[in-house]
Parts: sequence; C-alpha cells; structure tokens
Amino acid sequence: MTAPPASPASDNWGIAVGQARAERFSDRDHVLVTVPSFLEAPENAIAQACLQNFAKITPQYPGVRAPLAPEVCRAWIETLAPLLDAHFGPDRGAAQRGWTMQAWYSLVTTPPQALAPIQRLPHVDGTDADQIAMMLYLHRTGPHSNHGGTAFFRHLSTGLESLTAQDYPRYAAAVQTEYGRTGLPPAAYTTDGSPHFERTHVVPGHFNEAVFYRGNILHSGVIDNAAPLDADPRAGRLTINAFFRPVAG
Repeated sequence: MTAPPASPASDNWGIAVGQARAERFSDRDHVLVTVPSFLEAPENAIAQACLQNFAKITPQYPGVRAPLAPEVCRAWIETLAPLLDAHFGPDRGAAQRGWTMQAWYSLVTTPPQALAPIQRLPHVDGTDADQIAMMLYLHRTGPHSNHGGTAFFRHLSTGLESLTAQDYPRYAAAVQTEYGRTGLPPAAYTTDGSPHFERTHVVPGHFNEAVFYRGNILHSGVIDNAAPLDADPRAGRLTINAFFRPVAG
C-alpha cells in the first residue's frame, strides 16, 4: 500500500525562534523583532517556491505572489504565538486568545521604469496597529545583485512614521500637495526617501532571517535599481511575507 504524501507542514518546514532579539528604533520607539536562522531547512522553502503558480494578486505589490500552504501557517502560528504575545499583543506580554495568519511567497519582478507612482513611495500595509507584518528573506546578495531587506521612513512635513485611520487623510492630502508641487517621484524604487521622506532604520535582510514589525509603519523593500529582478525563485528577490492579527476577545 502506498503511503500518503507528507503534508507541507511536516516536510522540512520547522522553524526556530530561540535566537529572537527585540530592538526599538527611531524616537517613536517602534518595536522590531529579528529572528536569524528562522527556517530549519530554508532550501526546502526555495524548492517549494519553484513549484508554485505565481501571479499578480494586488496592484500595490511590485511583483508576483503565491499563497503559503495553510498547513504551514497552522504549524508556524503555534511556535510564533508566544513571540507575538510578548512583543505585539494588545496586552503586552500576556497570552492572547490566539492569532490569525496569512502568508505568501513573494517575488519582486517589476522593473523600476514600469513602477506605478504609488510603488515609488514608502507605504503601509494598513492603518491597523494590531496587524503585525513578517518578512522572511530567502534571497542572497551577490556580485550582480544588491537587493536587501526593509527600510523604514518618516514623512517630513507631517512627522508621521506610522499611519492610523485618523492620521491617513492628513497624510494623503500632504503627499498629494507635495508631489503636485515637485512632480511625480522618478520611476525607481525608493532609496533614502528624499525629498519628502527620510529613512529612519534599515533591516539588512540576511538570508533566512525573519523580521516582525507593525504593518502601519511606513516602509519599503530595499531594491537595487541597477540589478535585474529575476522571476526565478532561486535567483530573484524571494521572500515569504505574512500578516498576523490577534483574535478578537
């Protein structure tokens, strides 16, 4: 009798968070948690990514995505829940009712000259401070690519570094006014954020390193505008990105 195929969650998808370290950045005291050597078998994740049907899912993301298997998410959330509770829970340090998780393989593939104006600016993943973002970097830098991790920004005229539903209208109006005056940003991935933003912190994006932060902080991927953006998961800027929300009480 043929054995059933192993589920994705049991097939070399183990994670380890024992080396997690927390830090704070900028004068707004943002929390950033970094976990090196996150996957026990990172090459398995890359191999699995090569089997996916990547597609453009949202107009905001400058590339293509494929969903991570639900079995993997369920396995990971058991390990990640205490870390999320400790650093990001509404009742900091206390066990929550649980967390929901959505995750995707992601490949940045849009060349700089094809970027929409909104993709040339720092962005937020939403205005809910309780939504936590994770980026797991699965690409390697080399002589032909300097694609990096994630940069965080402050909007100069408003002083905003994170956006809430209350802040967003003021921020959006200021950005529209500024770029109406100075013209659209150049067709390139943002670097230092000038002239209307400044960079406050940078995560290098080491291979097999995961970082966690609140998704309403202004941020952007660190993309080398002079380097190719390969659609092959083995050669491109591959990440697994996820969003977590605490289960409502």
